[in-house]
Amino acid sequence: MESQSRSIHNKRSTAMIPALLFLSLIHGVHCFYLPGVAPEDFQKGDPLKVKVNKLTSIKTQLPYSYYSLPFCTPEKIVDSAENLGEVLRGDRIENSPYAFTMQEPQLCTVLCRIMIDAKTAKQFKVKIDDEYRVNMILDNLPLVVPIKRLDQASNTVYQLGYHIGLKGQYAGNKEEKYFIHNHLAFTVKYHRDLRTGSSRIVGFEVKPYSVKHEYEGKWSEKTRLTTCDPHAKRTVVNSNTPLEVEVNKEIIFSYDVEYQESDVKWASRWDSYLLMSDDQIHWFSIVNSLMIVLFLTGMVAMIMLRTLYRDISKYNELETQEEALEETGWKLVHGDVFRPPSNSDLLCVYVGTGVQFLGMVLVTMIFAVLGFLSPSNRGGLMTAMLLLWVSMGIFAGYASTNLYKMFKGAEWKKIAAKTAFMFPAIVFVIFFVLNALIWGQKSSGAVPFGTMFALVFLWFGISVPLVIVGGYVGFKKPAMEDPVKTNKIPRQIPEQACYAVKITSGGGGHISHPAPRPCTYSSMLYSTFSPSWRSLSLFQASYTLDTC
Repeated sequence: MESQSRSIHNKRSTAMIPALLFLSLIHGVHCFYLPGVAPEDFQKGDPLKVKVNKLTSIKTQLPYSYYSLPFCTPEKIVDSAENLGEVLRGDRIENSPYAFTMQEPQLCTVLCRIMIDAKTAKQFKVKIDDEYRVNMILDNLPLVVPIKRLDQASNTVYQLGYHIGLKGQYAGNKEEKYFIHNHLAFTVKYHRDLRTGSSRIVGFEVKPYSVKHEYEGKWSEKTRLTTCDPHAKRTVVNSNTPLEVEVNKEIIFSYDVEYQESDVKWASRWDSYLLMSDDQIHWFSIVNSLMIVLFLTGMVAMIMLRTLYRDISKYNELETQEEALEETGWKLVHGDVFRPPSNSDLLCVYVGTGVQFLGMVLVTMIFAVLGFLSPSNRGGLMTAMLLLWVSMGIFAGYASTNLYKMFKGAEWKKIAAKTAFMFPAIVFVIFFVLNALIWGQKSSGAVPFGTMFALVFLWFGISVPLVIVGGYVGFKKPAMEDPVKTNKIPRQIPEQACYAVKITSGGGGHISHPAPRPCTYSSMLYSTFSPSWRSLSLFQASYTLDTC
């Protein structure tokens, strides 16, 4: 008995060791937001690195580097490391001359002074005409402009970046003038940790102003402005005296920095950024279009069911066996339904590419719903889509060659090669031509040759081998069997009338009526791309999920 109790005690002690180790690990865990970057703690007086990003416009959709315009520059411009998705998005993240210090407000800090020549004036005017916006980043948070709206449930919505300038008219003058935003009032929101005393940044906002700065005497590094003076506590609160873009005139860039303590925690700092201002329009347009599609599809389905019911009733009423042996109605084509089409090779390639695309979309949506593709992981969505497309090549090869085997084909290597090269080659040619045109515009959206080489490597080095492997496995697997026997001699198809051909009938044998399709697609495309083009959405993955 004593030996048995000692054995039981030893077993219990052994079983408790893993549990104690697990509890000890849990006790020392420091949790942070999984999809993004680890939080950074700041103490009072710590320097904050403000970075500048691309210039964007909803009119041209061509991004440009921040320093493509003659803004104030630091002593040395340093490019930040970017992932594949950021490069393809046209992001160009660089350091800036803005010097922030944690929890130390700044008033009317002069950044630099530049003189405008004819070339500089033209550059600014062109960008103002195209409504370009300046984008900045602080602690991985994008710079936003808060907008007060009384017609929304939330009084404040945000827009990414601030306009370089605006066009306007002086009172009593109809001639349009160009004004530049040369004074920026930054607001840095932070959340204080009462236990450690450190702070984390949870917001980065700006209010741009156009101010014609004035000063006494000649300009020097120690010159004080009379339009805003931190010693006299005179700050810029409006643009009553805007600065016009004129040749042989000066532009003095200045900024304020205000710090506000916030109750928003670091893990929730993106919530306010993701508020959309046109959600009602988005949902109403999509639901309205889908209801039309469902209604018309239901009508067509009811007609088909009534026709099928009438045919079945007719067959049940046959009086003689000879009449039963006679095939009528839809039974006439049952032996030709699964006959391989004339271009079965292309059909196999289409199916394989569709499987590859569907797999990429599904896995991307799963990652997006789980939070792995959050906006804090800049460029993560596009990078994930590219890598998933490459990885899904094995399923594309499997689906195409297995279907090809069902059609009694023998050259599976040809089908696998077409699946690996056909659609990617078409997309790559279009991409290369567009990239050359963008390069000619000197836009930052042009993909560098190094990134182009990386894309080619992903295609030839990973995607193509995976498609070949999937094609080999798919052809070795047994093919799907037809549920009915196919006739050896194909049934003759009578010629159709001119009004029944596909061009005039809007798609021939499609079940749903084609009329609501343009309406549905236009609504979905507008709702998907409009928020990102208007810089109102920071997380396009959610809208991609809605429309898919």
